[in-house]
Amino acid sequence: MEEALHKLGVELTTPLVVDVLQRLHFEEKLAFRFFNWVGHQESYSHKPESYNKMIDILSSTKYKVKQFRIICDLLDYMKRSDRKSVPIEVLLSILRKYTEKHLTHLQKFARKKKIRVKTQPEINAFNLLLDALCKCCLVEEGEMMLNRVKSKIKPNADTYNILFFGWCRVRNPRRGMSVLEEMIGKGHAPDYFTYNTAIDTFCKAGMVAEAAELLEFMKKKGSTLSSPTAKTYAIMMVAFVQNNKMEECFKVLADMINSGCLPDVSTYKEVIDGMCSAGQIEAAYKFLAEMGRTSYPPDIVTYNCFLKVLCDNKNNVEALSLYKKMIEGGCVPSVQTYNILIEMFFRMGDSDGAFETWDEMERRGCARDTETYCVMIEGLFGCNSAKDASVLLEEVINRRMKLPYKKFDSFLMQLSQVGDLRSIHRLSEHMRGFYNPAMARRFAVNQKRRSKGLRDK
Repeated sequence: MEEALHKLGVELTTPLVVDVLQRLHFEEKLAFRFFNWVGHQESYSHKPESYNKMIDILSSTKYKVKQFRIICDLLDYMKRSDRKSVPIEVLLSILRKYTEKHLTHLQKFARKKKIRVKTQPEINAFNLLLDALCKCCLVEEGEMMLNRVKSKIKPNADTYNILFFGWCRVRNPRRGMSVLEEMIGKGHAPDYFTYNTAIDTFCKAGMVAEAAELLEFMKKKGSTLSSPTAKTYAIMMVAFVQNNKMEECFKVLADMINSGCLPDVSTYKEVIDGMCSAGQIEAAYKFLAEMGRTSYPPDIVTYNCFLKVLCDNKNNVEALSLYKKMIEGGCVPSVQTYNILIEMFFRMGDSDGAFETWDEMERRGCARDTETYCVMIEGLFGCNSAKDASVLLEEVINRRMKLPYKKFDSFLMQLSQVGDLRSIHRLSEHMRGFYNPAMARRFAVNQKRRSKGLRDK
């Protein structure tokens, strides 16, 4: 953003800056970046009007007040003192006052438990300030500020983690790794979450080799808290698949199995999703087969994850092939399996396939749940089969099934469009036993407020 602003070459004035900030009123992080960039231009200096507008943006809600309170205090000092920077002594004073006023629970807990706190109280407030800057992508400024106050405040593990995550946020893994090395040098041990973030950032930046080196570092020199998890291995496997390095991917899989890492549902889904997104469906089948051969056989939840990925990509041939393989392997399909297939067929405009799946459920003795009826009715309305949808709604009423309120509201809208007053009356009377009018009014008011809020933005 900063480079694009430099290229514009627009003459900066206070009314122009205030107008831009006004347009960014709901984008507080972007507004603060713009405010910070403008303040560093030689031809411009902030006036009280721009300070007031920025403080107003950063404190317009309770959440923002909590997140940016220290920044607002710094801006208020700069406005009153007519200065472009804040001296270290003033910064420490603001941090100390913030700690004494808003972070008293830490001191109270320490006194109650008779614990001697070795860290300075100001570091907790400083971490909040650093976190706010990093979330606004002002990581360079945050690191400069840390270097200025190092002689006065001793950074803790949270300080380095915040700065590290900040560099990862702006896709600069090199600077992030230098922070990580400094953190280890100061005697702070990073946890597995820190390492996972680093590996994920490397992979997204296309630096897969560096990510693999960091994984080896975790395995050889990492502590108990920083040893690789199934999530770590999953990130690396997906990165190798996306870079068409299948051999390295399955080497990582073998390492995961040998290390005793138990894959969970999220691991299966992440790896399969990555493989299918990269067009490596055969590799996804091989992954399931490898896990099955090593005493980690996929269950119905894993198959459903695989099926969901295929259905979301509208790959009906592979989805039906997987369904057959699941049955041949002795895995009994669940109601979620059929719901996924029905939804896929309707997305593809194949209502016959959806009805075949509906009948298949009955043949296999799988009881349909509320979600099944909702998916089926919604799909029928979507393909202009309002009569069939009304028949299923009648079945819902006869079975005394409770529909989610959003679905109920959606079905009423669909019925009103086709003018089916009888079904509207029947469905309304049925749902009256589950939802009271006061709840319906609250729902309608909340929806109206939400739509108005989006229009205001």
